[in-house]
Amino acid sequence: VTASNLDPISASSICLVNITLLDMPSILFLIPQINKGTLPTFFCPTGILIGRIAFLMTTIKSFNKETLKNSTLFFLLFFVLAFTSCSSNEELPDERLVEKELYDQAQKRLKDGNYSSAIMSLETLEARFPFGRYAEQSQAELIYAYYKNFQYEAARSAAERFINLHPRHPHTDYAFYLKGLASFNDDSGLFARYFPTDLSKNEIGPIQESFDDLSEFLSRYPQSKYSPHAKQRMIYLRNLLAKHEMHVADFYMRRGAYLAAIGRARHVIEHLPKTPQTPYALSILIEAYGILDYQELKANNTKILKLNFPNFELESTSDGKKSWVNTLSLGLFGDKDIPAPNLID
Repeated sequence: VTASNLDPISASSICLVNITLLDMPSILFLIPQINKGTLPTFFCPTGILIGRIAFLMTTIKSFNKETLKNSTLFFLLFFVLAFTSCSSNEELPDERLVEKELYDQAQKRLKDGNYSSAIMSLETLEARFPFGRYAEQSQAELIYAYYKNFQYEAARSAAERFINLHPRHPHTDYAFYLKGLASFNDDSGLFARYFPTDLSKNEIGPIQESFDDLSEFLSRYPQSKYSPHAKQRMIYLRNLLAKHEMHVADFYMRRGAYLAAIGRARHVIEHLPKTPQTPYALSILIEAYGILDYQELKANNTKILKLNFPNFELESTSDGKKSWVNTLSLGLFGDKDIPAPNLID
C-alpha cells in the first residue's frame, strides 16, 4: 500500500507506527551500551532522530500533493516533539545521584539562573530524601526557584507549606516574605516594564492580599533582613490601593454620585494617608461639597489642602478628565534584588 492511495490521517498513522518500530531496535541495542559507558549519552537520541528524519524523507516522496498538503501540521508537530524530547532529557536529574550530588546540582543551576532545571532537581531531592540533611533547605530554595521562574502560585503554595511544616525554622521569615511578594507580581514581566499599564485600574484583590501578607510578615519579624524591602514594597502597594480608590471616586464624580465619591476620598485620607493621592482626595472633597452646597465643609478642606500642599493647583474635575491620572507615576520595585535563602550549616 502506497501513501498516495491513503487519506492524510491514515498515511500519518502508518508513518508514526513505522517510526516507532524503527526506534525499538536502536533503543534495545544502544541503552545497554550507554549503561556500560561504551557510548556517549547523546548518541542514542541523536541516532534515533537521524533515523526518523531519513525515514520521513523517504515516506514524504511517496505522498501525493493533497496528502502532503494536509499532513504538514502532523510532521511539524512530530519534529518539534522529537527535538524537545532530546533536549529536555538532558535536564532531568540522574536517578543514580546521591543526596549531596543532587543538592550540588540544584545549587549550580540556581547560581546559573537556570530556574526551571533547578526546580526539577529540588523537587527530586525532596521526593527522594524527604528527611535528608538538605530537605528543609531545599524546600526553602524551591520557593525561591518558583518565584524567579515566574510561577507565583506555586511559590505561594510552597511558602505556605513550609510555614505549616516548619513554624520555628530560621527560614520561616523568608517564607512569609516571599509569600507576600508572590501574591501580587503583575508588574514584573518584560512587557509591563517596557509597555507600562495602570495597575491601579485592575482587580485590587491580589494587591490587598499582598499588602496584608507583608503586613503579617513585618508584625512577626520586624528585625528580619528582608524587612526593608518589604516596607518599600508595601509603600508601593499602598499607593496602588489609594490610586484605585481615586479612580473609583472620579468615576462617581462623573456619574453625579457625589456622596459615594466623598466616601472614597475620605477613605484615602483616613486609611491610606501619606500617599501621593492625598491632595487629589482633598480636591474631590472640595468639589463635591461645593456641588452639594456644603460651603463650610468645602472651606475647611480647602484650608487643609492649602496648608499641607501649598504647591498643589486646585482644578475643577467636573469634566471627568483628571490630568493626574495620566501624569502621576509610581515607582516600580522589581524582583531583581530578591535574594535566595541563606545556607544553614
